[in-house]
Amino acid sequence: MRENQLKRKLKRGEVVLGPFVNCAYPAFVEICGHAGFDFAIIDMEHSPLHTLVAEDLCRAADCVGIAPVIRVRKNDSPQIQRALDIGSAGVQVPQIETKEDAEAVVRSAKYSPLGSRGLSFNTRAGLYTAAGTHISDKLNEESLVVIHVEGKRGVENIEEIVSVPHIDVIFLGPYDLSQSLGIPGQVRDVRVVELMEKCVTAIRNAGKVAGTFADNPEAAKLWIKAGVQYVGLGVDVAIFLRACQALVKAVRE
Repeated sequence: MRENQLKRKLKRGEVVLGPFVNCAYPAFVEICGHAGFDFAIIDMEHSPLHTLVAEDLCRAADCVGIAPVIRVRKNDSPQIQRALDIGSAGVQVPQIETKEDAEAVVRSAKYSPLGSRGLSFNTRAGLYTAAGTHISDKLNEESLVVIHVEGKRGVENIEEIVSVPHIDVIFLGPYDLSQSLGIPGQVRDVRVVELMEKCVTAIRNAGKVAGTFADNPEAAKLWIKAGVQYVGLGVDVAIFLRACQALVKAVRE
């Protein structure tokens, strides 16, 4: 069974970069690997992607040695189980507001004795039974669990949330946080930045990894300097748009 190199990089204290992926074409994920990204977040919350497509995107990521992480639509046990069963390196769960929410994610993502994830080895994660029937502990160890804290209530409960075992990354969502503060889209507003910085400190003090989204290199560097290790760097469709705009502008001007 393949070791989760993304999880190992994080444990070594490395900064890792990966875009959100909305496109169904596996070549886009392969390109992410060739470009030097560490992981790709296959976004099933905001994109039209479905499970069969996501599974092929996981295969594409494996082909180029980057980690596929599935962002599910909500904190829902069947969705979390399916995201892991298709062979992703981890699952990313949005809108976590309380310690109880975080504990529910762990129960869904981990097999007994750590959780109550449904047990089947007839999956891509179980190598279609080729890995044998004694791999649940190994899968528990290798799977990466990422939760999103992206609203005022989650920020208020951050100290309790970070105390939950078996969560690897707490991902701070600047856009949803700005919306919850009544200033949608103003992610560089001092109110958003100060709350996120407070959360990064709490996350790191708890021995966990802080993550966030950055849509440009400058924002990414600022958050890395602040202690963020897991950086969702851009979205494939927006990256493609910016490249096309720059190309057209360069010729027309």
